[in-house]
Amino acid sequence: MANKIVNFEIEKETKNSVRYKEVPAEGEPPIIGSLYVQKWFAGNSKKIQVTVEKKD
Repeated sequence: MANKIVNFEIEKETKNSVRYKEVPAEGEPPIIGSLYVQKWFAGNSKKIQVTVEKKD
């Protein structure tokens, strides 16, 4: 198993969700790209972190 923490910053708001764009580590390609989070959870957060766990 391998864990990776992926950072995101706000890109735009839609009617019911917030779209975040990935901020990849320098020299690395994006892992996820864009991520939509429902407004009821995202609130006013400008940045979020997601932990991705690979299970083999």
